[in-house]
Amino acid sequence: MSSLISSLVYSISPTSFSGNSTSCPRRRSTAICFPIARATTLLHAAKHTVDTYIKSGMVIGLGSGRASGMAIQYLGHLLHAGALKDIVGIPMSVASANEAAKAGIPLEKYEDGSQIDFAFDDADIIEQKTLIGIIGRQNMQGEESIIQEKSILNAADKHVFMVTEKQYKGTLDGSIPVVVQSLNWMETAEEIDDMFLGDAEVWRRSSIGQAGPLGGDFPLITREGHNVLDVIFTSPIQSLGMSKDHAVFLF
Repeated sequence: MSSLISSLVYSISPTSFSGNSTSCPRRRSTAICFPIARATTLLHAAKHTVDTYIKSGMVIGLGSGRASGMAIQYLGHLLHAGALKDIVGIPMSVASANEAAKAGIPLEKYEDGSQIDFAFDDADIIEQKTLIGIIGRQNMQGEESIIQEKSILNAADKHVFMVTEKQYKGTLDGSIPVVVQSLNWMETAEEIDDMFLGDAEVWRRSSIGQAGPLGGDFPLITREGHNVLDVIFTSPIQSLGMSKDHAVFLF
């Protein structure tokens, strides 16, 4: 089963099942995670991330979520105070773009091949052994793009996830979101279901109302015109894959 999990995380792509897992395996130079022991330390983690990794002249990927919002606000404060200069932000979502605009951070749109020096983001889950991050579990609007968020993270020379202690787990349970093309989503869902027969259910995410196997009357359509399949595991996942040379900073 561990090899099948690895296949889902690393191999689902437009040439394999026509989908993209929204798990984010990290390259050796970029896998750093910040588990946060208490909510009161969230701002400390955000400030530490900015102070430690962001230098003047950098292009920064701006993540989404509570911790990322704090980091964006603090980055804007440093720019306004003159402690940092010539920073350009590339937002991962509409929410992070709005937050950055309010903070006075100059923005550019993400394009394929964009050079990104550093990125920070919230994650839904971090696996302790591998530091693989899962994004996209939370409800989203159609104008958001999990694909863009993952692309910015992968394009960054370094990046940091800021998560709570409860999100830093030895074994994973619940769902792994997979982005698939809308036209053949059912065929893709059946292939994934066959792969994990008896171990997981595959549901298409709905934009409103209750989730269900078919996504209900209003299935979620992302900005790129994709559906999101939630592969919901009925028992904890032992490992999403193996990786080395990761650093973990505990707060």
